[in-house]
Amino acid sequence: MKLPPHVNTGKTFEPSISGDGSTLYFCSNLPGGQGSYDLWQVPMTPIVDLNGDSIVDALDMCVLVDHWGQNEPSCDIAPGPFGDGIIDVQDLVVLAEHLFEAVDDPTLIAYWALDETEGITTHESVGGSDDVVMGSPYWQPTGGMVDGALELDGIDDYITTSFGHNPADGPFSVFAWIKGGTLGQVIISQTDGVNWLAADTAGGHLMTELRFIGGRAVQPPLVSQTVITDGQWHRIGFVWDEVYRAIYVDDALVAEDSQPGLADSLGGLNIGCGSDLAAGTFWSGLIDDVRIYNRAVRP
Repeated sequence: MKLPPHVNTGKTFEPSISGDGSTLYFCSNLPGGQGSYDLWQVPMTPIVDLNGDSIVDALDMCVLVDHWGQNEPSCDIAPGPFGDGIIDVQDLVVLAEHLFEAVDDPTLIAYWALDETEGITTHESVGGSDDVVMGSPYWQPTGGMVDGALELDGIDDYITTSFGHNPADGPFSVFAWIKGGTLGQVIISQTDGVNWLAADTAGGHLMTELRFIGGRAVQPPLVSQTVITDGQWHRIGFVWDEVYRAIYVDDALVAEDSQPGLADSLGGLNIGCGSDLAAGTFWSGLIDDVRIYNRAVRP
């Protein structure tokens, strides 16, 4: 569900939901009230961008169809923001009401459009930071899958970001468009952690090293059988829902397993190279439209 800003803070108390599920009431001493503790109300609306691409379109319709008749919370958007335990015509009607709308998704916590035309920084539009572009990559203003993209040389080009996200904090998802690359090269990594999305060294298959590490229990990386280094555009992604880790290529699930959790990591992200900046991990190709969510996106 979608809530306005500032609701889920330490200054809000005693939440209550209306009978029809459309309104949240709460007590708060947020600035702008009339006294010490005021009664507030905010609308609650479902998240209709089911595949996390910031527009409601036929792809979201396909997500509904794929889960038709099932109990799938990520698609159960009607009635009200909480659904009724089954994907059916009520969900289809709500989705159709928003068809072809651009979506401001409150669960989007980081977004690099990579649409710059020049310069040594790239803008992260959610937090507002300007992150440093290392090396000498080429901006491709019209060469991306979504407007522009950044072309990296596979030697020393990458983006170092101030944004960090702890994988152990809860559900999250990361998606990006990529083209090119070769064996062992990395798309996204964390400086004091692991490689989030990469091509494996055996055949250029999409893989992730995000996993559970606890005592002697160290889980292996999750490796798909889907090649991403074939010179074609691919939308790749990792999704964690606190039970399963999953990786996607072109919105299709290509590998999945269960995990007791994910290891802590607090460092900033690298886009276009491995976590240790090792030779051979730098991406040689295009990267575009990198998005991170604090929910499990099911494309």
